[in-house]
Order: sequence, then C-alpha cells, then structure tokens
Amino acid sequence: MGYDPRDHKPLAWHDATPRFTGGGDTPRDYLERCLGVIGEREPGVLAWVTLNETGARSAADASTARWRDGSQLSAIDGMPIGIKDLLETLDMPTEQGCVAYRGDFPKRDNAAVAALRDAGAVILGKTVTTELGASEPGPTRNPFDPSRTPGGSSSGSAAAVAARMIPAAIGSQVGGSIIRPSSYCGNVALKPTQGAINRGERQSTSMSTHGVHAGCIEDMWQVAIEIAKRAGGDPGRMSLKGPDTAPPPRRPHTLAVLETEGWTALDARSRGAFESLLEQLAATGIRILRRADHAAIETLEQRLGSASAMANGITGWEGRWSLRALVANHPEGVSDRAKRRLVAAEAMTVADYEARLAERADAQAAHARIASLADAVIMLSSPGPAPVWAGDIPGQPINPRPTGDITFNAPSSALFAPAVTMPLLAVGGMPLGVQLMGQMGQDADITALARWMLAEVAPVVV
Repeated sequence: MGYDPRDHKPLAWHDATPRFTGGGDTPRDYLERCLGVIGEREPGVLAWVTLNETGARSAADASTARWRDGSQLSAIDGMPIGIKDLLETLDMPTEQGCVAYRGDFPKRDNAAVAALRDAGAVILGKTVTTELGASEPGPTRNPFDPSRTPGGSSSGSAAAVAARMIPAAIGSQVGGSIIRPSSYCGNVALKPTQGAINRGERQSTSMSTHGVHAGCIEDMWQVAIEIAKRAGGDPGRMSLKGPDTAPPPRRPHTLAVLETEGWTALDARSRGAFESLLEQLAATGIRILRRADHAAIETLEQRLGSASAMANGITGWEGRWSLRALVANHPEGVSDRAKRRLVAAEAMTVADYEARLAERADAQAAHARIASLADAVIMLSSPGPAPVWAGDIPGQPINPRPTGDITFNAPSSALFAPAVTMPLLAVGGMPLGVQLMGQMGQDADITALARWMLAEVAPVVV
C-alpha cells in the first residue's frame, strides 16, 4: 500500500484514555484491537520476535481496574508497547537478532522496561532488531512496501508502529537506528540527549541511546518522560527533563539547515521535497539559515563531513572485545557482516580511536557554537525513502548498508544531541522524515518545535 502523510492515521493512545474514565472503552479492549491488527498484518510485516499475549492480557485487565477506580499509575497505564529485542525482559527471551543468542533468557528487565512496568504499561512483546543492533537485517518488511527495508536496527519497533499494531515502541540508536527507521516507516520518534534515558545493561558503547517510536508526538513524549521519571539517566548522567505531558507547540524563530555528508548523493525528488518544506517554513516568517549564511554553520558542516566514519570507528572499537569473544565462541552463530565489522575494528589502534574521539569533540564544540544562531537544526531524517532490499546476491559483494545509510543520523549520535523526526514528506508513495536537532538537554524544546510543525506545516508529497 502507498503512503500519503495527509491521510495516514497512525494509532494513538492519548486520545483514547478519556474514554477509559468515562466507561466507553478499556485498556483490555484497546489491547484486543491491537492484537487483532497484529493477527492481520504480522504475516506480511514480520515485526515481532515474541508476543506475550497471556501476560499482556493480565496486565491490561489490571490496568482496566485501575482506570475504573481512578487509581491509574500514569498516563500510559495500560498502553501496549513493543520492546526492541536488544533490551532484556524478565518474561521473554532476549536474542538480539543473533543466532548465537537464540534461546537466551536472562529473566530480568532492562531499566527502561522496568520503568514502563512501574508506569502500568503493557509489555506486549519483543520487536525484531538487526543482528546485535548492527547491519545484518532481520526479516521485517516495510509496512508500506514489502520489497523495501524498514530500516535498522530498530526495524521491528518502527514497523509495528507504522502498521498500527501498537501506539509506541522502544528502540535504540548508536548511528541511526531510531531516526532512520522512523523516517522510512512514517513515524515520529525521539532520539534523546545522550544518556538521558537509562540504558540499564546496555552501557557498552559511548553513543547508544534508548528512544521512542510512536504514532503521535504526544505519545512519544509521554512514554519517554514516564521512563525518565522512574529510571533516570545513565550512570553519571542527568535524565530527560521536561513537563509531565507533551510540551505545548512552539513556533521556531530561526532554523539552521544541516546538509550533512549525504547531501551530494541525495536524489533530486527527495531534495526537492525538502526544499519545498523549507520554502513553506520561510513563508511563515521563520528565518532559514544555510551553510553559506554563517561561518559557524559552515564549520559545523565541515566538522561533520565524515560523521558516519567517525561513528562507525568509535562504535567498532568500543564493541570489538565483546564481538571478538562472540565470534570465537560461536563462529557459526554470527553473520559474515558482523565478522567483517570485527576485522575492521581489529585493524584500528588506540591512536585511531582517540583520533575519532578528538573529531567528535571538535564537532560537539562546533555544534555548541551555533546555539545562539538558531532554535534548532533542521535536516532530512534519511537519504531519501527506504531502499529496496531483496537480499544479498550470491557471488557478488555483500551490501554494506542493506538497511539504509546513516549519513543523516550520525550527526545527532556523534553530537550527543536530541533529535525528533516528523513524517512530513512522501516521495514516490513512501515516507521520508524531517528531523529537528537541538543542543544537549533541549529534548523538550525540540519536541515543542516539532509539535508546532506537525500541526501547522502541510506535508509535502512528490
């Protein structure tokens, strides 16, 4: 089925809860509707690894009683949520999309999952991830065109929300694994400030973050803030800060456009759609700054000119010891892509890693210097719509990017910056997101700006 943001109606939670208090609906009925959609669409989308229907129904019944009694635990009490299968869950295995971890069942909750349960959310199941959160694809298909990738690594989370199976899901990002799949699948999503949501056991890399995929920005913020209020941030980090409900819409005064290293390879239709959106924003009186308009923006563009290589190098080095052990102990349980990633990481030296860290620090300093110029950075969320992926071709080199390119996502990851993606473009019948990126700690600010854009800016369809 084709995609048009003007008539696509994502599943939402926040507008259903008033009916729970009035008796016109219940969390259990809401869950059953979600399960009905999963039964209908899952065979063609393949977003889920595991569903815990029995546990979900029990949790939804408990939530129904709380809403009836006026004792709900939070605004997301009863909300069905999917959990990316990199995060541990006490009632379901955590297999990380990897054959070597098949059947692995730690029987404990990730910090974010525990926080969601404390808020009354219904943990419905585990969503598909690429192998170890990297580049080896899982089986999930794009809900709007099964021949195309849903993105990685939070493929199942993005696809389940896009297919209206659930209102929200948890994903994670190291290079581009929240923003890009949400762009490909037409969702909103928050990639928070680095460390603003407690990663629990997943602390091994300096750039990974937990985030939220959702059908609407109100649900996106609500899930994120409910987790942060209960689990806090990573060790030594401040947690996500902001209001208890989605920040009210706020019109930006100035936006700085970031082209990134992916600009020259961007297809003409995607670039034209983005430029049309910028023209629309400018017509409302918003000042649009480009790299030619200010030396500080040009400097930031230059510092991020190799952001993808920077992100991949840092992450590869930081993960090489665990990957080395996994390959040594389970050589047949790890893909050729992962093994090639290990070879590249093993070729690095300490000096190489520290050079990448220095590049990242320089980029972060350049980003801080534009804080006084603009309310936020605006850029595409992916280099065009989701590419077609039919699998590797025997006898030919392995595709290095089967789930898409991170060139428009590596900047926010390397800068530790919050980003919100919005489904404001459609190219050739497929979604293409636009993201706002703020300074560290400005998660609520960019959510307010994004909320204004979603309400006031007409989507561009080409």
